[in-house]
Formats: sequence, structure tokens, C-alpha cells
Amino acid sequence: MKVNNIMKQAQAMQAKMLQIQSELENEHVEASVGGGMVKATFNGQGDIVSITLDPEIINPEDKEMLEDLVLSAVREGQSKAKDLANARMSALTGGLSGLIPGM
Repeated sequence: MKVNNIMKQAQAMQAKMLQIQSELENEHVEASVGGGMVKATFNGQGDIVSITLDPEIINPEDKEMLEDLVLSAVREGQSKAKDLANARMSALTGGLSGLIPGM
């Protein structure tokens, strides 16, 4: 009987994990750099949703600065999305992720 209970709990946890992953698709985080001149928005799954550039930042003479700002916004947004996903999953797993591979 214990094995059946463990299997049911594992299946319930897997279903909840799938639900959380689906919900993360609809949650958004935003990274803003350059005093808000460049913004990158990601969903909780780490997919980029949008990039917004203030028109004042667009200077053909300084293309490298704009590229650096966009890259910084993307990296910061990816980090925030990962942190959000980890927070949602750790709430479910209760710290088991370090003990069970793949969680």
C-alpha cells in the first residue's frame, strides 16, 4: 500500500509541476537598463516577450552602446524569469529539488 501512496503523490506532484509551468507562461518579468531606456519582458518560462527601446537611445553613431544595453536587459530578464520559475517550483517541491535529480 505504501508504494501506491508514493506513486499517487508523485503523480500529483508531476501534475502540479505541469500546472505551474503552464501558469509561468502567463507571468511576466521585466528588466530595465540604461535608466529605463531599454526594457526586456520575459514570461516565467524564460521566453522573451518584448523589447522596448526609448527613441532617444537610438543613435547610429553609437550602435555598440545600444547593443550592450539590449544584451544587458536580456540577461537580466532571463535571470529574473529563472528566479521566478525556481521560486514557484521550490514552493511545490519544498526543497526536494536538491535531493531528487531532474526536479
